[in-house]
Amino acid sequence: MKIAITGASGHLGCLVIERLGAKVPAGDIVALARTPSKAAGLGVEVREADYTRPDTLDKALAGVDTLLMISGSEIGQRVAQHRNIIEAAKKAGVKRVAYTSLLHAERSTLSLAPEHAETEALLKASGLSVTLLRNGWYTENYTASVGPAVAHGAFIGSAGQGKIASAARADFADAAVAVLTTAGHEGKTYELAGDSAYTLAELAAEISRQTGRNIPYKDLPPADYAAALTAAGLPAPWPEALASFDAEAAKGALFDDSRQLSKLIGRPTTPLKDSIAAALAPA
Repeated sequence: MKIAITGASGHLGCLVIERLGAKVPAGDIVALARTPSKAAGLGVEVREADYTRPDTLDKALAGVDTLLMISGSEIGQRVAQHRNIIEAAKKAGVKRVAYTSLLHAERSTLSLAPEHAETEALLKASGLSVTLLRNGWYTENYTASVGPAVAHGAFIGSAGQGKIASAARADFADAAVAVLTTAGHEGKTYELAGDSAYTLAELAAEISRQTGRNIPYKDLPPADYAAALTAAGLPAPWPEALASFDAEAAKGALFDDSRQLSKLIGRPTTPLKDSIAAALAPA
């Protein structure tokens, strides 16, 4: 049985392949990447798969039984890209598809949601056996800012007192592996989020506790937060996008307390304090 993973050179894809290798023979795993050389060190078969080039997708999915379709990274282009790989999966006779969607995609107020909802609709209409992994926020989305927060003496954002039920990227990778390697997931939708939720003020307090320094949370209007991110060198359109995500988090868009993720992976999700410790650890 061949299991293929798209986006194999990305953070999530690499983790999935690493963990999948502990469950199935390496010869059964196929890493699909737009630039194969970037996935060359994964220890499995690598095939070129470019969401924008259907000719590569037909070849990439030959002989594949199960596909983990990690959502594309190009916001605004993902529906067309995902349609290409769904059509290729149908032509190749792929038996099962798992797709990394967005938490509560059908009702989420995040600007990311419509593309995920449209992709889910395409999958449901495809006739393929589908499992939806509606991933919540990666804790790394916030811990990536731990270093700058320590350097500048404050953690900035626009999430107010919104509760964020994030989980480590590795937790979501383990959920994907569970679905890829065990039965009974066909037709199911999983709302995946961390066991515990926190505010950004609580995140900043944990940074302060671990560093022994006072690193307060500074809540900014979204426009000011976007301006600060732009000033820090973050390229467009990410400053405005990240500020909008925080603004929706303030309204509860990143919260879920169903604990479906920990149930699926058979262990608690990674605590925030552990993710912060990892971010603070010397490289």
